[in-house]
Amino acid sequence: MLKINDLKVNYGGIEAVKGISFEVPEKSIVTLIGANGAGKSTTLRAIAGLVRTSGGSVEFMGEDITGKDTTEIVSRGITLVPEGRRIFPDLTVLENLKIGAYLRKDSLESDLEWVYDLFPRLKERHWQAGGTLSGGEQQMLAVGRALMSRPKVLMMDEPSLGLAPIIVRGIFDIIREINRQGVTVLLIEQNANMALQTADMGYVLETGRITMTGTGAQLLADEKVKAAYLGT
Repeated sequence: MLKINDLKVNYGGIEAVKGISFEVPEKSIVTLIGANGAGKSTTLRAIAGLVRTSGGSVEFMGEDITGKDTTEIVSRGITLVPEGRRIFPDLTVLENLKIGAYLRKDSLESDLEWVYDLFPRLKERHWQAGGTLSGGEQQMLAVGRALMSRPKVLMMDEPSLGLAPIIVRGIFDIIREINRQGVTVLLIEQNANMALQTADMGYVLETGRITMTGTGAQLLADEKVKAAYLGT
């Protein structure tokens, strides 16, 4: 569904992503793991059209979307849940969700109900300002806002960052449920253990290069991965 071919991204004179290639099959969960500065977030931002690529290509459903602007990429069906949530704190929950559907001209009611079914807490707080929500609720809102665009591929950048362990488990349950309902997921996550338990396929990034590839289970069992990313 999504194919990355020899992707390169430069920041000034620094090559942050050094020619990586990987695929995201339809209706799968794929994770990229690695240390801070490995190039994970830059990769997602390049796919989303938020940073310019310096080489390689991004193909989505057989079409080259390299260099397309973010609005077109969202309209085609790729949406990013950014690191740090980036909700609009002064707008209500409902207003934040509607912003996620800014490209749509049709009725939003069925999608609002879908989001509220996934996140009942958001329905309870739909008139509450986003900035008054807890960290976990704000993450729910960020995911819900992304889903309002009806994505075919949902990219998530560090969804568990700064959240309590019990909330993290809930977020990953939701990721699995979203995937079960037909949405393909590309996930970046510092909690490598949870990410690999959840993912069908994983890639390890180190200083801008993919150094290991395998199923989630294979990488969980790998001794190098255990030592570097799982604390064992």
